Amino acid sequence: MMSWKARGSILATCLVILTTNFCDGISPEYEYPVPRDSIMPGFTPHFSELFNEPQEFSSKWVVSEAKKDGVDGDLARYDGDWEVDYPRKMPIDGDQGLTFKQKAKHRAISSKLTRPFLFSDKPFYLQYEVLFQDTQECGGAYLKLLSEGKEGLDLKNLHDKTPFTIMFGPDKCGNNHKLHFIFRHKNPINGSYEEKHSKGPSKRIDELFTDGVSHLYTLIVLPDNTYRILVDHEVVIKGSLLEDFVPPVNPPAEIDDPEDKKPEDWDEREKIPDETATKPDDWDESAPRQIPDPKAVKPDSWLESEPVDIMDPSAEKPDDWDDAMDGEWEGPMVPNPACEGAVGCGPWSPPMIDNPAYKGKWSAPLIDNPKYKGKWFPKRIPNPHFFEDKNPFAMTPIVSLGFELWSMTSNVMFDNIVVTDNEEFLKKWTEATYDKKSEINNKNAGSLFSRFIEVSNENPWLWAVYTILPLIPLIFIAYYCLRSTKEEKETVDQQELIPEDLTSGDSLGEPDYSSAKGSPYRDYEEEYEEDEGDDDSSQRANDDELDNERNETMDGVRQRWNSPSTSSEQQNAMNEKIDSDEAFSTPPTTADSGISSARSKSD
Repeated sequence: MMSWKARGSILATCLVILTTNFCDGISPEYEYPVPRDSIMPGFTPHFSELFNEPQEFSSKWVVSEAKKDGVDGDLARYDGDWEVDYPRKMPIDGDQGLTFKQKAKHRAISSKLTRPFLFSDKPFYLQYEVLFQDTQECGGAYLKLLSEGKEGLDLKNLHDKTPFTIMFGPDKCGNNHKLHFIFRHKNPINGSYEEKHSKGPSKRIDELFTDGVSHLYTLIVLPDNTYRILVDHEVVIKGSLLEDFVPPVNPPAEIDDPEDKKPEDWDEREKIPDETATKPDDWDESAPRQIPDPKAVKPDSWLESEPVDIMDPSAEKPDDWDDAMDGEWEGPMVPNPACEGAVGCGPWSPPMIDNPAYKGKWSAPLIDNPKYKGKWFPKRIPNPHFFEDKNPFAMTPIVSLGFELWSMTSNVMFDNIVVTDNEEFLKKWTEATYDKKSEINNKNAGSLFSRFIEVSNENPWLWAVYTILPLIPLIFIAYYCLRSTKEEKETVDQQELIPEDLTSGDSLGEPDYSSAKGSPYRDYEEEYEEDEGDDDSSQRANDDELDNERNETMDGVRQRWNSPSTSSEQQNAMNEKIDSDEAFSTPPTTADSGISSARSKSD
């Protein structure tokens, strides 16, 4: 018979095999990261960053030392941490990202582009990954594409007022989830700048901040003034720079004249009260809106003498209640049980109905206003600040990019930033970074079902294991059911073989002990069945204990039947039965219980 330990070993082996196949390491075909220079040999993007070379990072990125205007003390300092590290979950050898571990801190970091991006006749592509390793509570994770400015650009002094051309990325605080695309548009007349905000996404983006998965954010702005925003390759916002921003790029051609004022005699009232009307003499303003129904009659079963609630008769005053300090104690009120089947209890009053005499406060009826001139509007004049920019795509050149953030959540990670004007390069970059990483993560810890099918197809013998595993519990159940039935039958057969004069005390002149309870052999039989899965050493120890108890019992029985009150014939008959191997074979039977009981009585 197979022990439970042996069965457990088999199951554990199967689980190890399955786990090994489902969670195997990264195979050579999933080498990551792909060398940057091999993505598109001979082409250099405006900016690319993998965060996989610490020495290059320290020389390429500049941490801001600025102070925020309008904020006092340490809160004004841009002193939040920045570091390059691996993600906490599903790290891939060689794939690191830019992250911060402190929250409630202002922080800024930036880097120069390899060459300025000039918005002329080529598309603008910006892409990067964001991983919220902890559920985002309040804070941004957006990128700023920085402008040169009249006074130049000091990256060590990057702060919230530093001019930017584009701000793009996710932002969340409370239940307000945003995906920003803001560009600063230059007024061609006076040279001032104004922020233009894109419309929101067409689908919910809540999960981007809570699912703990790295997401890919892509901004595409084309020379025809259209744009698209994608999340994980799916378009979530698309539109026109000329039509889908607030405020609009181009101001209206006409505006209300700010100098125009409404004339004092201009009457905008279409209706006015009739000044000639008077209140009728029978108009009673004091009449109530509702009155008791005079036709209502109290139901016969209404228990007017019974209160609706009574004091709980089972309540007792607390032992620590002090009438002098706490006042006279009163028990809690409970519904009156006498009212359960009644129509009602307590004082009866008729229901309220609308008062037919009610008229309310009198007011004069309205009539057409003879002086009505309509709603007044200021006159329209040409907008002195009007301009028409038909090509807002021609934005201010970008020279640097950076993060200028404040967040109440730590462990936000950024990775694989790229700025380019080449669609083919962006495609290959994405395949070599985000797509490859997603493929690795899916292979290591992706969808259980898809991984189940993939591994099973790679190892067809696993289908046989899947077929056998569900049958194992059924086999064990059937085995034990049949085994129990067989043992019961063997026990009955052994009882039938024991002589009646041994199981019954009548033949020996003593009471019948065959139904005695508490036999040590019966108890041992139950323990033996429960512990049969233990190792051989435990079984040998139990067998020795059984032999000792049996010998003690036999000695007691001999003493009992060899007493002077027992005849010699009875003594000889009993001794022969005791010495018989057949009568005391294992497993113990009802006969053993009878002997044990006889031993107890003799003691």
